[in-house]
Amino acid sequence: MITELSRVIDSVGKDKGVDKDQIIQAVEEAVLSAAEKLLRGGKDKEFEVHYNVVEGEVELFEFKEVVNDIEDPDLEISVDDAAKLDPDAEIGDLIGVKISPEFTRIAIQNAKQKVLQKLKEAEGKVIYDEFINRKGDLVGGIVRRMERRNVIVDLGRTEAILPADQQVPKEYYKPKERIRAVLLDIRESKRGPQIILSRSDRSFVVKLFESEVPEISEQIVEIKSVARDPGGRTKIAVTSADSDVDPVGACVGMRGSRVQNIIQELRGEKIDIVPWSEDSARYACNALSPASVNKVIIDEGSKAMEVIVDDDQLSLAIGRRGQNVRLASQLTDWKIDIKTETKVKKEQQDVLSLLMSLPSISEVTANLLYNEGFYSLEDVAFSEPESLMRAAGLPDLDEVAKIQTASRLALKDRLDQMSIEDDVSDNESVDASKSEELKETTSENEPEPEKENASEAEPVLENESISENEPVSEPEPVSETEPDSEPSEISIDESSVENSE
Repeated sequence: MITELSRVIDSVGKDKGVDKDQIIQAVEEAVLSAAEKLLRGGKDKEFEVHYNVVEGEVELFEFKEVVNDIEDPDLEISVDDAAKLDPDAEIGDLIGVKISPEFTRIAIQNAKQKVLQKLKEAEGKVIYDEFINRKGDLVGGIVRRMERRNVIVDLGRTEAILPADQQVPKEYYKPKERIRAVLLDIRESKRGPQIILSRSDRSFVVKLFESEVPEISEQIVEIKSVARDPGGRTKIAVTSADSDVDPVGACVGMRGSRVQNIIQELRGEKIDIVPWSEDSARYACNALSPASVNKVIIDEGSKAMEVIVDDDQLSLAIGRRGQNVRLASQLTDWKIDIKTETKVKKEQQDVLSLLMSLPSISEVTANLLYNEGFYSLEDVAFSEPESLMRAAGLPDLDEVAKIQTASRLALKDRLDQMSIEDDVSDNESVDASKSEELKETTSENEPEPEKENASEAEPVLENESISENEPVSEPEPVSETEPDSEPSEISIDESSVENSE
C-alpha cells in the first residue's frame, strides 16, 4: 500500500542520495521522542515505534504488564485484554498496545526538526564518503555567490568553497560562470562536510595536463616536478618512459593545441615545459629556459650551483622580478646564483692578483690554484699542505709553508686594518656626541648680559651653602680656545680625524 509517507520517503531518498532505511530510522526516532515527551506523564512507561512497510505508516506501541487486578491502567492490562492481543500472554509479561495519540503542534514541529536534522547528518555522511576519495581530483562547478571574498561553487549535490588564498591573483569570478578547480581538502564540521577547492595550487596544473595529455594518464609521460607562480608563469619538468615518445612534444600537442587549452583554462598564465634530466647541471640549464647557459659550477655539499651566462642573457635568465630563476630553483630544488661572463672574469682577475701577491706564486701557479677552487687567502692559509702542494705543483712542503705563512700574515694585516677602520668609525660617532655636549656646556656657561641697573642684578648662587649676604663673584666666561678650560678637553680635532682616515 503506497501512502503519502512512503512517497515522501522514496522522494527524499532519491533527491538526497540517502538510503531509505536511514530515513525510516530518522522518522521512527522522531516519533518515539515526541511520544515520550507527550505521553510519559512522569511515569515509567515504555514505548516502541515501528514503520509498517505494508501499510506505509508509523505504528506506536505502549508496553503494559499483564496482571489479574489492575491498579494503574497506564502501566497494567488485564489477562483477558492481553489475550485478545496475544493468546500466549501470561501474568507478568509485557505486551505492546498500539496507540494513536493526538500529537500537539509543538510536538509535530519538534519531530519534523529532528527528522530534518537526521536527514542532514545522513546526507553529510554520504557526501563526505563520496568526496573523501576524490581528494586531489579535478572537479567542475558553477559559481553561485561570493561570501567574504570566498567563492561558493555549486558541484551539483553540494556546494564547495574556493577560499581567497586559493584563488589566482587578478582572476575574477562571475555568478553562473562555470569553473574548474582541484579538490584540495574536505573537512568535517557541525554544518556538514566542507569541501575546499583550489586554483592556485600546483596540483591544479598537474591535473589539467593529465586531462589534456593521454600519454600522462597512460603513464608513458611522467611529470617530475612543477614550480608555479599563480597567474604569472609555471614551469613543468617531464620525462618519458618510452624513448620513441618526446615528453615535451606530447605535452605541447599538435601546433600547441594541448598546452593552449591549459593556458586558456589558466586565463593566460605562461607555461614552460622542460625535459627532466638526472644530470643536475643539465636539468638546471633546461629549467632556466629560454635563457642560454654557458657554464654551471656545482657545490654538492650546500646543494647550490653557480650559473654563468652571457651579458645579454642575464635579464632573460633572471626574469621579471627574479621570476625565472626563482621558479627554476623551485623546479630543480637547488639554490641557483646567476653571474655574467664579465663579472666572473673580473672576480677571477681579482683572485689571481691576490694570489700572485704571495711569495713563490707565479701567474701559472695562481691559475692552477684558481682552477682547483682556491679563491681567497683563507683557502690558501688553512688548506691541507699536501692538497695545496698538488694543486699548485710546488716541489716540496717548505714552499707550501712559506706561502701559507705569508697568507696568514696578509690575513692578519687585513683584519688589523678592518679593526682600525671600525675604531675610526666609532670615534667619529663618539666625537659627534662630544661636539653636541660641548655646545650644550658652552651655552650653559655663557655669562648673562649685565642689567642697566646694577642694584637690580641678582646674585648667582652656586650651591645652597652660600649665604645671600655673602658677596658672590660672577663666573668668568668660558672660551672654547682656552687650553686649560674643561670644554677644550673634548674638542674635536677634525684634521687628525681626516689624517687617520
